Formats: sequence, structure tokens, C-alpha cells
Amino acid sequence: MSAGVGGEGLAEAAAAYFRDLQARVCAAFEAFEPSDCFEARPWRRPEGHRLKGGGESRLMRGEVFEKVGVNVSHVWGEFSEQARGQVPGAEESGGRFLACGISLVAHMSNPYVPAVHLNLRYLRTSRAWFGGGTDLTPTFPFEEDTADFHAALRTACDTYRPDAYQEFKERCDRYFYLPHRHEPRGVGGIFFDELAGAEASIDFAFVRQVGEAFLGVYPRLVARRKDLPYDEAAREKLLFKRGRYVEFNLVYDRGTKFGFQTDADPEAYLMSLPPLVRW
Repeated sequence: MSAGVGGEGLAEAAAAYFRDLQARVCAAFEAFEPSDCFEARPWRRPEGHRLKGGGESRLMRGEVFEKVGVNVSHVWGEFSEQARGQVPGAEESGGRFLACGISLVAHMSNPYVPAVHLNLRYLRTSRAWFGGGTDLTPTFPFEEDTADFHAALRTACDTYRPDAYQEFKERCDRYFYLPHRHEPRGVGGIFFDELAGAEASIDFAFVRQVGEAFLGVYPRLVARRKDLPYDEAAREKLLFKRGRYVEFNLVYDRGTKFGFQTDADPEAYLMSLPPLVRW
């Protein structure tokens, strides 16, 4: 179970944390639904495939969460020749890699509950690093929600280093931007990549802090907004806002591109697409 480049203990620990976070997030989300729950779908690549390992996709369609996916994966193998030049250290490792992570996207029925995205990952080639982030995409932004979301992330970042929040917030603002629309995707969050300090345990601890911050703040926002009354005009605006989300994820999103590059499960890396959308 190796990409051939060491660091197995850290990879196993990261994969275990991502599985545990998946279970706790799903339980927190299910608590909002009167009768619906997540359906789990384990997946693995067939014998002889250049990609080894697999993952578990969990999907729920309910009254509060119109569609939410919470996926984990733990895969290793070789990148295609085309992909090697696009991933740091892949050329030097001969294309060998290992990756594990959790990816979450929630699209909400009520237009006043913000959509949310979370991704945390560990990737190893000839190098090893953590990456990820989380961002909020409301159709109708509430200053209180935005402030609470960012405050939780700032607290997590402050455990890492004093300037981390500002740096990662600015990276998020640059990344989750639609150049062809000249507009941000939402109200931001944090985004980081290639965290590879002298002590990998410090980077891993920060990634866990981000996971816990998300779990602490987002369910509070859902509880705060899920029962607000709305009309068809508000719902219509939500569907058009989702169109922007689709444009970003299919054109710019690195996770979607990585899924295509590694020949992973398409239902997993395309789970971010909403069930209903308009342009």
C-alpha cells in the first residue's frame, strides 16, 4: 500500500482522521433531517488498474440538505504522463503518488442557508504536503454568518502561526474567483496548499484544527437559517447562484481536475454539482 516514497505512518494517521471526521460530520448533518440519512457507497478500482485503493462516498438528499456529499478517499499508484508535470514532485517520483483526503459540498434547500465546501488532503510524491480549505457560498449573505465562519477559521489558523489566517484568507479570495464573471464565488474562507514544514505533525495538527472548526461552526449556521420563510423569487435566485458554482467547479477547481487526472471515481469528484441549477 505504498507510493514508494515513505511516510506511511503519517498517511495512515491522516486517512484515519478523515474517515473519523466524515462520520462525525454526517451524524451532525443527519440530526437536521426528520427522516433522511446518508447512503454510503464504497468504491475501489478494479484489479490491474494503475490506481490502487479506494474510498467511500456518502450522499444525502433531504429536506434541509437538498444534496450533500461527504467523501473520503485513500489512493495510490502512478499518475499518467500528462499529469506528472502538473503535480509537484511527480516527475521525480516516477509518477508514483499517494493521496488521501475528505471532500464535502452541501447544497441547501432554503436559499437563506449558505452552501459550503470543505476539502482536506494529504498528498505524497517525491515530496509530501497537506492542503485544503473551506469556503462559504451564500445566495443571501448575512454579516453575522460570515463573521462567525471566519472567526472559527481564524481561531484554527492562530494555532498554526500568527499570520496564517490572513495569508490563507487572501489565497481563498484569489482562488474562489470567477474571472470570466469578474466576481467571487462566495464570501470566502481559507485555502492553503503545499504545507510541508520541518515538523509534519504541526501541519497535520493544523489540518485537524480546520476540520474541527468547520464541524463547530457550520451546523450552527444551518440551525440559524434553515427555518426562515422564503418565496419562489428567493429560490430562483438560489438556482442561478448555483450556476456560478457549477461554472467554477467544472472550469477551475483543482479537485475536479485531480479526479480526472487520477482516474478516480467520477461520482465522487463530481458530487459537488447541485441537483437543480439554472443559467
